[in-house]
Amino acid sequence: MKIFFLFTFSIFLLSAFEQAAASAHYDKILTHSRIRARDQGPNVCALQQVMGTKKKYFSTCRNWYQGAICGKKATVLYECCPGYMKMDGMRGCPAVAPIDHVYGTLGIVGATSTQQYSDMSKLREEIEGRGSFTFFAPSNEAWEQLSSEIHRNLVDNVNIELYNALHHHMVNKRVLTKDLKNGMTLVSMYNDQKLLINHYPNGVVTVNCARVIHGNQIATNGVVHVIDRVLTAIGNTIQDFIEVEDDLSSLRAAAITSDVLDILGRPGHYTLFAPTNEAFERLPRGVLERIMGDKVASEALVKFHILNTLQCSEAITGGAVYETLEGNTVEIGCDGESLTVNGVKMVKRKDIVTSNGVIHLIDEVLIPDSAKQVIELGGAQQSTFRELVAQLGLASSLRPEGQYTLLAPLNGAFSDDTLRMDQRLLKTILQNHIIKVKVGLNELYNGQELETIGGKLLRVFVYRTAVCIENSCMVRGSKEGRNGFIHIFRQIINPAEKTLHEMLRNDKRFSVFLSLVKAADLDDVLSQPGEWTLFVPTNDAFKGLTDDDKDILIRDKNALRNILLYHLTQGVFIGSGFEPGVTNILKTIQGGKLYLKTVNDTLLVNELKSRESDLMATNGVIHVIDKLLYPADLPVGNDQLLTILKKLIKYIQIKFVRDSTFKEIPLTFYKINIIESNVQPIIRKEDPSITQLTKLIEGEPEFKIVREGETITKVIHGEPIIKTYTKIIDGRPVEVTEKKVTEERIIQGPEIKYTRITAGGSDNEEKLKKLLEEEVTKVTKFIEGDGHLLEDEEIKRLLQGEAPVRKVQPTRRTQGGAARRRTRLA
Repeated sequence: MKIFFLFTFSIFLLSAFEQAAASAHYDKILTHSRIRARDQGPNVCALQQVMGTKKKYFSTCRNWYQGAICGKKATVLYECCPGYMKMDGMRGCPAVAPIDHVYGTLGIVGATSTQQYSDMSKLREEIEGRGSFTFFAPSNEAWEQLSSEIHRNLVDNVNIELYNALHHHMVNKRVLTKDLKNGMTLVSMYNDQKLLINHYPNGVVTVNCARVIHGNQIATNGVVHVIDRVLTAIGNTIQDFIEVEDDLSSLRAAAITSDVLDILGRPGHYTLFAPTNEAFERLPRGVLERIMGDKVASEALVKFHILNTLQCSEAITGGAVYETLEGNTVEIGCDGESLTVNGVKMVKRKDIVTSNGVIHLIDEVLIPDSAKQVIELGGAQQSTFRELVAQLGLASSLRPEGQYTLLAPLNGAFSDDTLRMDQRLLKTILQNHIIKVKVGLNELYNGQELETIGGKLLRVFVYRTAVCIENSCMVRGSKEGRNGFIHIFRQIINPAEKTLHEMLRNDKRFSVFLSLVKAADLDDVLSQPGEWTLFVPTNDAFKGLTDDDKDILIRDKNALRNILLYHLTQGVFIGSGFEPGVTNILKTIQGGKLYLKTVNDTLLVNELKSRESDLMATNGVIHVIDKLLYPADLPVGNDQLLTILKKLIKYIQIKFVRDSTFKEIPLTFYKINIIESNVQPIIRKEDPSITQLTKLIEGEPEFKIVREGETITKVIHGEPIIKTYTKIIDGRPVEVTEKKVTEERIIQGPEIKYTRITAGGSDNEEKLKKLLEEEVTKVTKFIEGDGHLLEDEEIKRLLQGEAPVRKVQPTRRTQGGAARRRTRLA
């Protein structure tokens, strides 16, 4: 029980300590100041004074090590910590300052002007007498900064005005800085006026935005805190101030239109950066009219100027980011005596304190991204893209009520050659960077296809640390505007136009590699739809290869396929999509592993440099290399082959294990997904006695009757898909209707022989049709209760009336993110 009590008590003490520490930032910073000055003697504090001013701070670590406050150089001062004093001939501040009543303490802390005015206004007797008071005493400099008119009115009527003003600086109880919690309200001794307290993490404590510059000077009847300005009475809300301030009539109109003005009349702790009328007049007329005519945009605009925290100017000693009511953030900082917003000096008047917050008047309107059109989101690094879109007439197609996504390359992506292109071609390039729907970063997924306003489909590739579209990857800086998103890209996006095979065929650098591909019967792999990454050696990689050597390679098809398929991996991997400096392991179709990484924007494959990367094809991507790749752990068992490989590969030691053989790699690792439009029945007669018939029966499987001994390719047609959409042609919307039928062909499979059917005349055609329908019925009955895709052998057995042997689950394939319905093959 005793242990339990001690444990509970310790938890209570820790909790109390944490709560006290959380609200005692001033005292914590003061402790750090004492530590920094420990070499100067006991009870000495280190302060920073902004050069050219009298402003002094007990500094945060950040300001201390920067040697600056608000961007201005600060010198280091050493003074006695509050409550201590020097003694002649001794180091530091070894003596405790004398404790006196509040009136006497005003003299101890150097607030002699406040002490003098207390004497003149007959307040002295009260603060020398019995009681417990907190006096927020303006420094001598604070009285000097007071406007001459206010100062004269106070001095001319000391018994009422001055007395009341001093009472407004007092609270009828002792409150130390550790008790001054952020957001609390104290009641002053004048007419119960409010004193708004803010206690910031950087140790700054403010009272109605006046900074405590010397706190916690204990008196026998209270405590004195010296502040840097004279307090004035507050009573109005932010809403009240906006409604009567003539210079804020434009802001008032926007706040009323957007229903935000009422928020500023509620209790709270707000900061309003209020644009003046002059600031609104600087906006382009069209921009202002558009925003004011759009309630959502105008609400975002006004809320972007409001913080849900109270930020006094004296509490800002460096840049910090704050969330606005609109949801996005602004950076508030300072430059000497000036406040900055997002790095720009724009504050004309600071610290207009109200009962529910503070107002700073600014001479610029802050427009959030959410109130901007998507084309306005581009920053300085995307100015070339933005200007070209405007010059080529594409900006006009981005309607305010539309939804778009801009894929904006950085300025450096536009070379001089690109900018000198024919404008029609350049326009086409830019159209490939405008998506006709609004897609945010978190909505992108691997394999997604995005349609541009030019009708192109762009593929999305998502990697561990990168998102890429075709050959270009994103950089940070995506933004959402009123009618779309903008994403920033490193390079101009080049949509693929040709297959891997076509690209190899059209480039003479790859003629040797292509001839080997053909010899290995791999043409179809590189020709048909798919997602591949191919590492292609140039002809330089085959220097020294004689015709005899080539013949030896070709004769050993297993060896050739193993070598070539080590250059191929499933999936599209963009070089710039890899995390720099990190090794990525890819499994090849051959079964071995490739080790990829990027160093200084260069792709390395098994430590070999890629001479050219990210050549996009419709079915994958090519990375060009100048060496033949070979798996280091794959042994060779043939002397001739070993000799040939040693000619070509010198960067690794090839293993030799006599009589070892290469494994057979069947071409069953890929399937083909074909899209055809408007498939129609075709009847072609080749011989009076033999009719070749291809018949599409809507909603049913297809049969192809061929001569005996020939091979049939399995063809699966889905139901036709009717797609209607709108294209922008010459700046005008045109409705387009497309009919698509999905078709999947499986190239490899056993040869199937069919009985020859002789057809001649309409009677035979009717018999053939009847025969087909009977066979379809037999197979369909079997499939309907099963739902799986049959292999050729199963089809053959079913057609011959035999029982099925095995079942194969269908492979589901998607194209463009939308599921395709598949018709079973009978």
